[in-house]
Amino acid sequence: MSSMNGVIVVDKPQGWTSHDVVGKMRRIAGTRKIGHLGTLDPLATGVLPLLLNRATRLAQFFTKNDKLYEGSIRFGFATDSYDADGEPAGPDTAPHLTLEQVEQCLAPYRGVFDQTPPPVSAKKIGGKKAYELARRNIPVEIPPVTITVHELTLLGLDGRDARIRVHCSSGAYIRSIAHDAGQRLGAGAHLAALRRLASGPFTLAQAHTLEELERLAQEDRLAQALVPAAELLPEIPSEIVDRMTEAQIRQGRTFRASPFRSRGTARLIKALSREGDLVAIGEIRLPNLYQPIVVF
Repeated sequence: MSSMNGVIVVDKPQGWTSHDVVGKMRRIAGTRKIGHLGTLDPLATGVLPLLLNRATRLAQFFTKNDKLYEGSIRFGFATDSYDADGEPAGPDTAPHLTLEQVEQCLAPYRGVFDQTPPPVSAKKIGGKKAYELARRNIPVEIPPVTITVHELTLLGLDGRDARIRVHCSSGAYIRSIAHDAGQRLGAGAHLAALRRLASGPFTLAQAHTLEELERLAQEDRLAQALVPAAELLPEIPSEIVDRMTEAQIRQGRTFRASPFRSRGTARLIKALSREGDLVAIGEIRLPNLYQPIVVF
């Protein structure tokens, strides 16, 4: 199915790595050219957008995508991975909590702040992933990263389990928020559950389970789950080009946008064929003149 160029949004099951999902989708879609937009930990479920075939060339435009999650923090003990998949890092204190106490320990993790990623993470230290070093019992020091948490809402408290909703920038770790909140409370905490509701423009409403996608593929209807490449990045204006211009673009030559539309001064522009397929993304060089930077 190499003609399928675009995004399929998977509802990732719990216990699967993002790499596992990519491997499964390669078999379902019959193509090796698949990449994901933002890793989800094995514990987490929900929105995992996958770029297929030539659309993998668009990954660079999705690196800053915000994320939206709902999850559960369990207070009482921390773990070495900061989530329920890890080993306990201390005794269970079995705390008795109030909403006010939890609100107070979550308050510092709103807005812009520096966050230290978990030691068991995909962050690279000296060219090695942190989790690879951690598995070999090699001490890991990960420098903090500046992140933005636009929303951190306490949805409810059931005993020592706090349900939260988080809208955050790319690169934020909900596991670290859970761990750090536990340290602040003095009771220890870890992330007990997590579901991604949105990743950039991709939402749970668009997501399909792997079982659904396998069934669609067997019925030769997998294209129904695809968001075509031409529909991606709707914030970038588009320009329909004729066949001669399309051929020139594929040779790497500059192309013109209509001078009668404001899009002719946009930094980026999508060149579409007369059939509505994505031909290229161009970057402005002169008013109304664009250089292809990604060619389909």
